[in-house]
Amino acid sequence: MTSISRARGAGLPVAVWAVTRAVVLLCVLRVLVLPGPDVTTDVSVIYQGWFEVLKTGTFPLDDVTWQYPPAAALAVLAPGLLPLDYAPAFYALVLAADAAALALFLRAGRRPGHRPAGAWVWIVGVALLGPTAYARYDLLVTAVAAAALFAAVRRPRVAGALVAFGALLKVWPVLLLTGAALRGRRAGALWRSAAGSAAGLTLFFVAAAPGALAFLTFQRDRGTEIESLGALVFHVARHYGWNGQVLLNYGSVEFLGPGVPLVSTLALALSVVALGWLVLWRVHARERTPATLCDAAFTATLLFTTTSRVISPQYMLWLVGLAAVCMTVHSSRQAPAAVLVLLATGVTLLEFPVGFAHVVASDLHGIALLALRNGLLVAASLLACRRLWTSTRGPGRGLPGSVELIAARTATGDSAAPLTAPAAASHKPATGG
Repeated sequence: MTSISRARGAGLPVAVWAVTRAVVLLCVLRVLVLPGPDVTTDVSVIYQGWFEVLKTGTFPLDDVTWQYPPAAALAVLAPGLLPLDYAPAFYALVLAADAAALALFLRAGRRPGHRPAGAWVWIVGVALLGPTAYARYDLLVTAVAAAALFAAVRRPRVAGALVAFGALLKVWPVLLLTGAALRGRRAGALWRSAAGSAAGLTLFFVAAAPGALAFLTFQRDRGTEIESLGALVFHVARHYGWNGQVLLNYGSVEFLGPGVPLVSTLALALSVVALGWLVLWRVHARERTPATLCDAAFTATLLFTTTSRVISPQYMLWLVGLAAVCMTVHSSRQAPAAVLVLLATGVTLLEFPVGFAHVVASDLHGIALLALRNGLLVAASLLACRRLWTSTRGPGRGLPGSVELIAARTATGDSAAPLTAPAAASHKPATGG
């Protein structure tokens, strides 16, 4: 494919991206105003407040809303490098990260065994979330996670470093290692790089400023966030005399009152069950494909997002980004779950900010929106689990010949394995003619 034809092929997605991002920017700059609360206050008030504290050389030790790993300080401080007011500078950085992610998906989509569908998932998914996508730093984290997954095949050390950096930005990218092989040269390089980078970066932040690990204790007393799966219990219970409260607590709107600790504990139990299923899958997985790493990361993140006691709207960016990676890798079987994630992202915009007053009031409209969004996430999680299980359950499911060999090379990390080795030879006796 020539450079001219490549440019033509990228023309339409780039044009659609530019139009949709212009609309998003108009929303966060308050030129276009959506119904509901102002989503930009997280940047103009909370992030900028943290920025002023971080500039003094310490983490926000006395602010329980600071619930992020130490590398998040880089995302909060970075807008100060631009000659703009804080909020516009932040949006400019997110726009740059968004463009870089699009370029990454377009480039990966041209590789053998890949397809351009992932770029479209990214374009549509971010647009569906609306201004929230640019009013949080989660897009930056998701771009790092996507880069890590794409780098894993050819540059495992780079991938490991990116996973570690992503985890120190917002923890969840550690789930990218869910499907990583444990044996082989490339696998060893990935794990060593991830562990070494995480340790080195953590030591750096601990030495650089006090309070680097304060986030570990700031979430102990949280309630159940009103958009989570478990919150549906209290939305319905309010119509039958439940006397709890809806309050801004630990940086989000939560239910507090009778039964909340129990539901929060059950949510944690569901997350433990999800972890158990992932361990069971790893034990029983017998066959790896080029999509196993991204499919497992997508499934694990879906499971822990859906079962969490907090499902903030920006969490959908994580799922959109990983779904886009899966849709870029041709052998991925997660397309149905990716479609459900896109639908859930669109419903999330209707729930927050557009219909958030209905959610807070627990009226029929708000309950219906939450039930639909969370139901889509549950369905996507179950479907992703099933497809991950069946795609790795054992021999006899793949195509013969080179595809099986490529999968085997991916599992062992042996880039020197000859592609021309006869696949049937291993099924014959050593003395066979």
